[in-house]
Amino acid sequence: MLAILLLPNDHEETKPRDLDLVGLALLSPGLVLFLYGSDHIRDRIGIVSLVGSVLLLVAFFRWANRRKDKALIDLRLFKGKVFSASAVTQFMANGISFAGQMLIPIFLIRVGGRSPSATGLLLAPLGLGMMCGYPFVGTWVKHFGNRRVSAAGASLALVGTLPFIYMANHGLVIVLLACALFIRGVGQSAVGVPSISAAYSSVKREDLPMATTTLNIVMRIGGPTLTTICATFLGWRLGSTRGYEGMLSAFTAAFILLCTFHGLLIAAAVRLPLSVKGGISQDDRPSRIRAFCIKC
Repeated sequence: MLAILLLPNDHEETKPRDLDLVGLALLSPGLVLFLYGSDHIRDRIGIVSLVGSVLLLVAFFRWANRRKDKALIDLRLFKGKVFSASAVTQFMANGISFAGQMLIPIFLIRVGGRSPSATGLLLAPLGLGMMCGYPFVGTWVKHFGNRRVSAAGASLALVGTLPFIYMANHGLVIVLLACALFIRGVGQSAVGVPSISAAYSSVKREDLPMATTTLNIVMRIGGPTLTTICATFLGWRLGSTRGYEGMLSAFTAAFILLCTFHGLLIAAAVRLPLSVKGGISQDDRPSRIRAFCIKC
């Protein structure tokens, strides 16, 4: 609402375009089947779903390549190194955030023996860390650049996740938990804004609507994809082990997998440009930010 009221109006600069119904009909069920199949990979229906998703996604990519800028997603945007790095960073960052929000509460309830209400209170340092980090991201980017801030944030988030491997083996330590969650929150808050800024700065002004739509789709896919992978992996490990020690081993492996995803996020973040050059001027940024806020 504040974006609509306070930021400049750029409706007269946008060109209306028809919705790519064929692309939507291919991409949406393809993603749904992929997520369902990943969660039921041990069943025949899961394998069939994955095969169906691959066929639909291949058909979508062929259709999008033919339609170019009239497609649901203009795949030509990914030919730009900066935009592709930003998209991967957004995918991994959102996926890691949602996967962590799934794994950590389950760990606190099943291993830590906490109630759901107590678990919610124990997770407060994560939100506090984000609240402390977000106001300074702009200043950090100004002084250190997009790549350094995003990569440092991703590294800090990894540092805040590693203690969970220790606690999965040695038991819950409240002070360590609070510090780890706070560090993880600060790190996560520093990843997104630099990557979004770099993405918008790498495309032409007339490509803003498509870039906004593409980033949103990529970001939204990241959350359920990595969450499904982590949940499926944890369920498989829990199902193949017995007893309390087996449960600890399963959570240890799940947090190792999550840390691996953090490593991939760092690798994506270091591919971002150090500074924003070309593509978008200072006067154009409010319009782009406004468009992204409305899409979200």
